[in-house]
Amino acid sequence: MSLAEFHDLQQLLLVLSFVLAVVFGWVTQKSHFCTMGAVSDIVNMGDWTRMRMWALAIAVAMLGFWGLAWSGQIEPADSVYSVHRLLWLSALCGGLLFGFGMVLASGCASKTLLRLGAGSFKALLVFVVMGASAQITSRGFLMDWRNRSVDQVQITDINSLLPSWLAQAVGLDLARSGLLLSLLIAGALLAWVLRSRSFRQDRASVMGGLGIGLCLVLMWWISGSLGLVQEHPQTLEASYLIGSGQSFEALSFVGPSARTLEALSTESRFGYGTTLVAGVIVGAALQALRSGSFRWEGLHSVRDTGSHVIGAICMGIGGITAGGCTVGQGLSGISTLSVISVIALAGILAGAVLALRLQSWRVMRGANF
Repeated sequence: MSLAEFHDLQQLLLVLSFVLAVVFGWVTQKSHFCTMGAVSDIVNMGDWTRMRMWALAIAVAMLGFWGLAWSGQIEPADSVYSVHRLLWLSALCGGLLFGFGMVLASGCASKTLLRLGAGSFKALLVFVVMGASAQITSRGFLMDWRNRSVDQVQITDINSLLPSWLAQAVGLDLARSGLLLSLLIAGALLAWVLRSRSFRQDRASVMGGLGIGLCLVLMWWISGSLGLVQEHPQTLEASYLIGSGQSFEALSFVGPSARTLEALSTESRFGYGTTLVAGVIVGAALQALRSGSFRWEGLHSVRDTGSHVIGAICMGIGGITAGGCTVGQGLSGISTLSVISVIALAGILAGAVLALRLQSWRVMRGANF
């Protein structure tokens, strides 16, 4: 591949990523897809509709990822979630912090971008504080603290992908083991999701779950297949153009938010992460304008401001420590059947429930959180 062809492919990947992020933002905004909202619906009202939509998205993404692997389109061992160091305490603690923070901030990282696209200055504050917190956690003074504390607790010499364990036990290759497990797990999720007649009749929720799941599958194909260069024109080695070079990734929003702030404040190039952030905001804005739900929203009080700032800090620190957000670990990571993603997701859900219970307790005590 010539250098000119290489640059053309880079530009094509960015354009496709932006378009897919716009679609993701549109579908998510239209369907009211929200992990924090799904947990809140269950805790406060006993309504599992949005959780079923979330489970449907996971099932579709999981089947798509391992279907691509089985057909030879992608190499699952090269995904960013395939590692040989299980930082389980980082994933758990980071997840707890992120889940707690997303309740205080009125939504997770992706929801913040959606609300920003719909006219929320409150979301703009959360985005800036979350991105800055993520920067100091990934490359600032908190990085050393993280490396010296929770990152020290780990399990080595074991692959983080659950299908690799099955592959070693029964002698199958990774792709076939992954396809088998995904059929079992996704099949169980789909059975639970579709058992609800009210959910099956809720067209918006069904289309939302399917649409978001398909967005993830397409992103896996773009990054893991189309974005693979067998011979990089500079290094002459195989390289992924979306990812770290040696690995490929899908959708995530805490790290990209930090990189977007960096790109806006320095002369750094706009890359994949900033493309995702911009695309989701544009998609949400287009849907909000089309539906008439676009509204300028400000902060209501000092207490409201403080709650959102604290929540944003928790999400920035927690998202980096856990290795991703509700989309990065909860959807993209879970679709690869990563054990670390399961731990991070459990932490996120537990942190969200804890914050919601605390909010309810404070309301009953006559205080605003």
